[in-house]
Amino acid sequence: MLFFGTCFGLAVLWRRKPEFHRRLIFVGTCVLLDAAFGRIGSLFDRNLFYACVDGVILLGVVRDLVVNRSIHKVYLVALPVLMVSQYFIVQIWRGAPSWWLGIAHRIMA
Repeated sequence: MLFFGTCFGLAVLWRRKPEFHRRLIFVGTCVLLDAAFGRIGSLFDRNLFYACVDGVILLGVVRDLVVNRSIHKVYLVALPVLMVSQYFIVQIWRGAPSWWLGIAHRIMA
């Protein structure tokens, strides 16, 4: 949700720059697909839903390569940041560190 909000906020900020705006809205929308891919996890390995999200975003990168013959700056920045944050989230989920459990308990209380 944080990544969606960031992309959406930047898209609103740069709404006069259609090349940036379009790609930020696309990336932000794709980030929301992780819930959908996670829900159909019974059809495939549950650990692949982040890879599916990244694959959909890579379709936008391929489109840029075919049409513009270059990759837009939004993808060059957003995709690596997204992948690092996904890795961090998976490590927190698997490890359940005590500092995170403390934060989660405070949020849920």
